[in-house]
Amino acid sequence: MIPKDVLKQVKRIEIRTNRLVNDLFGGEYGSIFKGQGIEFADVREYVPGDDIRTIDWNVTARSDKTFVKKYVEERELTVLFVVDGSGSQHFGTASKFKSTIAAEICALLAFSAIRNNDKVGLLIFTDEIEKIVPIKKGRSHALRVIREILFYEPKRKKTNLKAALEHLQKSLRRNAIIFIVSDFMDDGYEKPLKVLGRKHDVIAIRLVDPREKKLPRSAMLELEDAETGEKVLVDTRSKQICDAYQRHFEERFLRLNRLFRSIGIDRVDIQTDGSYTEPLIKLFREREKRK
Repeated sequence: MIPKDVLKQVKRIEIRTNRLVNDLFGGEYGSIFKGQGIEFADVREYVPGDDIRTIDWNVTARSDKTFVKKYVEERELTVLFVVDGSGSQHFGTASKFKSTIAAEICALLAFSAIRNNDKVGLLIFTDEIEKIVPIKKGRSHALRVIREILFYEPKRKKTNLKAALEHLQKSLRRNAIIFIVSDFMDDGYEKPLKVLGRKHDVIAIRLVDPREKKLPRSAMLELEDAETGEKVLVDTRSKQICDAYQRHFEERFLRLNRLFRSIGIDRVDIQTDGSYTEPLIKLFREREKRK
């Protein structure tokens, strides 16, 4: 039995998300993602200039005329959300945790998908595969995906993105659009990400909190690793320490940007203290220009 407060929160997200889909996204979602390819639709009589490779020899043999095959783009898409459920996602110094923003982003994309008659699915990972919601169509299924992202309680706190990507390599049979929603605070996943990106349309949605970029200049501050529980006391009055912390973040940030660029994966950065609709719309429009 799902608690009433859970259902209310999911309903609020659905109402807000549907408004955003109608007001902001319009038809952009359906125009920037390619279908699975082309599929046979019908035959028609050959006319001069048609590619002879499209001739349907079976139909032609049964007639006194030449016929060619007609194809249409298969528009139905498979959309998969790969969501980080590790301890670092239950962090946020602004108005929301990363996990809440992840749910709202996936809701926006999921309702855009079902409006386009596409299928959606979910994989939540920590340092193991925590939860899989099968790929299906429909509003009720999209709501289930959102509920799981919001209220699933992971059993573990650490991160192993490599294992999640390797699982997808083995389990995904058809081409898919894969949204990876994470802060990407992990290492060793570069190779499986590259392999996955060759077959599927992979988009990295990177969640960032302001406190991860820069420490407040105040006094002695106890920092706790959300995944290991390790604690350390830091003197944030020290400019040297604060500068080193910021420099470490920036170097990791740029290194990850280079990785995405070298693999050919689109990325969008979402700040916990800012809008997530504007960066997503910007990404959509950039993809539209590249078509």
